[in-house]
Amino acid sequence: MKVSDNTSVSMPIRNMLAIIAAVAIGAWAYFGVIERLNKLETSDTLFQADLLKKAEQEPKNLEMYMLIEHLASQIESIEKEIDASRYNKVNIDHLKEQVDMLQKKANGNH
Repeated sequence: MKVSDNTSVSMPIRNMLAIIAAVAIGAWAYFGVIERLNKLETSDTLFQADLLKKAEQEPKNLEMYMLIEHLASQIESIEKEIDASRYNKVNIDHLKEQVDMLQKKANGNH
């Protein structure tokens, strides 16, 4: 049997179309699987990068929360002092009025 570029092969057109369709479907399925793998690998890489970012930020976030809590407690104590000062001012003003009245009475009697 001699095979060359002029050798002819007879095959029913139905078989040839089936082979072409099978190769096309196989190539389509192969590239679909490759695309899905690429998407999963990209997603995994992004997920890991996001986790690393969050792991790096967590101590900073905890420190900020602690500072916020500390500042909030300081603000509460400052507010209490301000409220006490307001109350004291009212008392001082009242006492000044009473002293002024007593001085007027004392000056009026002499």
